[in-house]
Amino acid sequence: MERFQMKVLGVCGSLVKGGNTEELLKYALQLAQKEGVETRLVTLADKSIGDCVHCNWCLTRQKKGKYCTIKDDMASLYQPVMEADILFLASPVYLGRLTGPLANFLDRIRCVEFGNIYTNCLADKIGAAFAVTWGRNAGVETALMSITEAFLMLDIVPCGAHMSPFGAATVSSIHGTGEFDSQDKLQVLKDEWGLNTTRMVVKRALTLGRIMKAGKTSLGNL
Repeated sequence: MERFQMKVLGVCGSLVKGGNTEELLKYALQLAQKEGVETRLVTLADKSIGDCVHCNWCLTRQKKGKYCTIKDDMASLYQPVMEADILFLASPVYLGRLTGPLANFLDRIRCVEFGNIYTNCLADKIGAAFAVTWGRNAGVETALMSITEAFLMLDIVPCGAHMSPFGAATVSSIHGTGEFDSQDKLQVLKDEWGLNTTRMVVKRALTLGRIMKAGKTSLGNL
């Protein structure tokens, strides 16, 4: 049983339901569950989330329970985001960066960090990035960095591991060569090196989460 009970929210930025990115994220969340951590998975494939239009309504006109003026599926995600101690964000890699749906999600949560009512609700959360690319050298690090940059802009503490400093890097073709098995489309689960980076990043994220929670608890008691 965790001395400091933590919650991890996993957000899958792929529009492919049950694909490699979702399976990788499920694997990461299962690792956290084994450590006694409460987890929740959100897939953006079945969500309609528009981009932030930067109207800045949230900076001056928020009311309790009203985070953003845009009416879409994002409204149901603000509370889970605020309740989480750790965020696991996963994206497939198409053009060397995070996907559009995940970018929209990140753009939109600014309203619970910089809003006039919901302020600093993201600060000091731990953020871990996970990426799945078809080819071993096809933009996985830049995709992870694009998620990490968003963490930094939102006051979320990014987490990596020494052998995969920007997050967990995995491939969905056989050994990242572009070859595939039509009978097994979830090759990410056979990418042993990629799964090893996932284990390292999850372990580090949980460690940082415990440190953050313990530190805040101690400081609150001073």
